[in-house]
Amino acid sequence: MQTEARHTEILARARDKGKVSATSLATHMGVAVQTIRRDLRQLSDAGLLERVHGGAVLPSGTRNIGYDDRRALNRDAKARIAAKAALLIPDNASLFLNIGTTTEALARALRNHRNLKVVTNNLNVAMTLADVRGCEIVVAGGVLRPSDGGLVGDLAAIAISRFKVDIAVIGASAIDLDGDLLDFDPEEIRVSQAIITAARKTMVIADKAKFTRKAPVKIGSLAHVEDFITDGIPSERLANALADWQTKVHLA
Repeated sequence: MQTEARHTEILARARDKGKVSATSLATHMGVAVQTIRRDLRQLSDAGLLERVHGGAVLPSGTRNIGYDDRRALNRDAKARIAAKAALLIPDNASLFLNIGTTTEALARALRNHRNLKVVTNNLNVAMTLADVRGCEIVVAGGVLRPSDGGLVGDLAAIAISRFKVDIAVIGASAIDLDGDLLDFDPEEIRVSQAIITAARKTMVIADKAKFTRKAPVKIGSLAHVEDFITDGIPSERLANALADWQTKVHLA
């Protein structure tokens, strides 16, 4: 089966099932697993699929994929981005970290920092930093979203509004090519916007795959962000816009 035919078949099965396995696709098509992985990578680069552990899922503009699958998605890039972001965060700083697998990766990268005060609506972040000596954790109250350990809604936003921290670190589910930061849940976005408002400086951390995703609700814009840490900028137009906005881009 030629490459184009395999891609057509893979997309058809993804539309039917929502998720495809590299192993089952290889068996079905009679090719090596490595061939299917290359196909999935090409389809992911084209924005037609999203890679997850063992296979790929069909991207959605209205519904996020599962948290465990998001953890596996672009894991290495997220780790590099987190390490780069950690270098920009000094000891003795106060931070907000919102919900997301990239902010969770940043929490792991911050475990050697000293005397941090971290306010978060992300239980995964809180538990990652809970045993770090000298790190004070404040968990914003709110409605627990069991799917990802996030605390959302008005109570979380009100709790966050009582703080003024040095740096808000924000992740997003998608980024439009005009620089808009997007997510899926209006209740979560209300909290993210409160985080940005209550910080002296905003840092966005997101891998380049977020530029090929879509989500329906706007958090804000890269135009109002001081630092953007990513592993790639998709277009010269956006790169020029970031320069005009004086948003510092740090490539991981």
